[in-house]
Amino acid sequence: MPPKLLDDHVRFRFDAGGADVVSVVLDCDPAIPGPREFARVDDVWELALPRPGLARLEYRFIVTRPVADGIAAETILDPDNPVTVETAFGSRSVMQMPGYAIPSWLEAPAVPGSFTPMAVEGETADDVPVTVWSPEGFEGQALPLMFVNDGPEYDQLASITQFSAAKIASGELPPHRVALAHPVLRDAWYSGSPSYLRTIAGQGFSRIAERAPIRGRVVVVGASLGGLTALLVGLLDEDEIGGVFSQSGSFFHAELDDQESGFKYFGRISRKVQEVLDTTQAARPLRVGLTCGALEENAGNNRQMAAALERAGHDVTYAEVADLHNYTAWRDALDPHLVEVLRDVWAEAQG
Repeated sequence: MPPKLLDDHVRFRFDAGGADVVSVVLDCDPAIPGPREFARVDDVWELALPRPGLARLEYRFIVTRPVADGIAAETILDPDNPVTVETAFGSRSVMQMPGYAIPSWLEAPAVPGSFTPMAVEGETADDVPVTVWSPEGFEGQALPLMFVNDGPEYDQLASITQFSAAKIASGELPPHRVALAHPVLRDAWYSGSPSYLRTIAGQGFSRIAERAPIRGRVVVVGASLGGLTALLVGLLDEDEIGGVFSQSGSFFHAELDDQESGFKYFGRISRKVQEVLDTTQAARPLRVGLTCGALEENAGNNRQMAAALERAGHDVTYAEVADLHNYTAWRDALDPHLVEVLRDVWAEAQG
């Protein structure tokens, strides 16, 4: 049967159906406290996980079985739970806690739109592929622009162009375009790479404007390493940028994120982050929105970054959500948090 919430814990079950099983382990985010090993009662394996402070829980089972030359482990979805989600790392089963609901804009009327591929040539060895979504009926007209790092994943897994289409249809946001940047060399580009930052903030917006004229100031969006990059792009001395929206930003800091110290670009990231933390006065204040899962590893460095940006004079909002480091969490936080940033930055353009 699917997982069930019982008082203060979630009960998981796996029915082996008479098959020979050596062990069953819950595979979920390490930030979730509690045991992982199932206990066996006849053919049924069971685990009681203390109820986490989450609205939804993504998971899989690691099932170990005997084979001819020993044992073999297989990672599977929960066969008794029909609720699944596609993630950047494959499919996951999902337990939705009481009260969880998908965002209403996913099922709301939406304006039609079209996609235009292009490439941004700059200081990076490879061009940056960008696909621009535009609402129909505004061809050739100047519109506000939202630039999204990890754009294809944000669209496929967090429905960001559907979000824009629905918010335009409802009148909550003005007609605007969404530039979806493709992460060709993600770790290298999204780790404080000066050449990538200058390519986007320098020629990037100009190149986009040649095909899709821009009105007002750009808002840069990203999550995880893309969230770090969104902030670093925004902090460059470029007047075209008015806002940043970062979700679970990887603001790695030497004192808070030792678990990430083995990452190839940790040193570069932590130096860039420290430079931002040490800034006492913003030369060009931005509207900055940050969201992060309250239980995830990045929560500490996100709290630190939000406080530092506010001290420096930026207009900052920070929200912690009852989810973890995944695209569904980022999707669910777009409204109201991204809506508020876009409204504030584009108020003049809308008027």
